[in-house]
Amino acid sequence: MDFILSEIFVYPIKSVSGISLNEAYIGEKGIEKDRRWMIINEEGKFLSQRTYPELSLVYVNIENDGLVVKHKYKNYDELFIPFEADEEYTRDVEIWNDKCGAVLVSNAADCWFSKVLGIPCRLVYMPDNTKRIVDPRYSDGNKTVGFADGYPFLLIGQSSLDDLNSKLELPININRFRPNLVFTGGEPFSEDLWKEFKIGSITFFPVKPCARCTIPTINQETGEKGKEPLVTLSSYRMKNNKVYFGQNLVSEGSGIIKVGDPLFVIK
Repeated sequence: MDFILSEIFVYPIKSVSGISLNEAYIGEKGIEKDRRWMIINEEGKFLSQRTYPELSLVYVNIENDGLVVKHKYKNYDELFIPFEADEEYTRDVEIWNDKCGAVLVSNAADCWFSKVLGIPCRLVYMPDNTKRIVDPRYSDGNKTVGFADGYPFLLIGQSSLDDLNSKLELPININRFRPNLVFTGGEPFSEDLWKEFKIGSITFFPVKPCARCTIPTINQETGEKGKEPLVTLSSYRMKNNKVYFGQNLVSEGSGIIKVGDPLFVIK
């Protein structure tokens, strides 16, 4: 069976819209620049679309020297975020059960996101020297991750989405599930059976099925929240009261992967 890497997505700011890439550099924390920025409240806890669906309407572009952020509908000025953060100003932040060090980006960024969300909040950056360890129950204890929920990558098969869409009254886009890697080929949910695969020079290890939160119920083009696809998924993808869709991955090696690369299943 031929498997092909069909899409690559990066999400520079956690819970903000993603960017489709033709190629990506894979490093220690996953795809370069993936979820290295995060919005926090005044207590330092992360904010996401779960509570603020408006974040789905914040768009990001990667430029030569920084990120350019804008709102899809509201006429706010664009926000520029340089790659080089001022590492003099640091604080501890919380993401789920983890605490780690982060850098405060700028007052301008804080004001911009506070206006979007209607609450005081701040934007932080994870510098290279911050080591947030992947849950050692599902890795060797040396894998690191940025501000993603828990793992450097999420993989979904296009056949799995097609299978779901065949059961929905209104088909949905893959962006509801916020994957990093999408592949074509194989039967629906064939990724559930993989233990090891390779793309280019990078070896990937599926370590845990992805239990879905409410974010897939948010239309990423309008910010509106509904009940699907979780209602339908719960009818055939539920186990231990959790709905599963996609596989969390860790990786070994560094280098470039490209859309169109073959994906080789090893185990």
